[in-house]
Amino acid sequence: MKFVREIFDRIVLLAAVVAAGCIPSFIVQYRQRAGGRLDQVLADLKPFQTIADSNHGGSLAELIRYHLESGDATFHQEGAALQAMVQTADRLRALLAALDTDLLHQCAYLLLHPDSSLLSATWGSYQPAFTLDLQSAVFALAVGVLLWAIFLGLWHGVAALFAAGTAPPRVPPRRTEPRLR
Repeated sequence: MKFVREIFDRIVLLAAVVAAGCIPSFIVQYRQRAGGRLDQVLADLKPFQTIADSNHGGSLAELIRYHLESGDATFHQEGAALQAMVQTADRLRALLAALDTDLLHQCAYLLLHPDSSLLSATWGSYQPAFTLDLQSAVFALAVGVLLWAIFLGLWHGVAALFAAGTAPPRVPPRRTEPRLR
């Protein structure tokens, strides 16, 4: 059984390192998708910025306010949609700025501030890759060894529980009373 465990834990180590090594490429593809969304929002806002430049002193906020204050329901809805696009552009700029750091901080940001639609869209078209720069290799080894250590801890913990459950019950030694003569 020891031989099987040794082979199995090496397989777990290798799989953990390879899986961790693919995380940097996922983050790159996530950033590319976020950048593409930002580019699209900015392209959609461009004609409105032209209108704001000619009629509202270049202030997109003034154009939005003008739309929102309109009594025309359609015009008001356009203002709300325009405001949502500006907010989306601001959110995407902040996201990309937060991801413009080292790999460890990128992972922490994605864990603490997940964008579920962007994550699922990225995962849906994700192409696994193993990035071969120093930072990614160190990350893959560190996370892989951490996952392997967790596996070993669980393996040995479960084995200890089973061993404790299958051990014969401990019988206390018999006490014998001294005989009186």
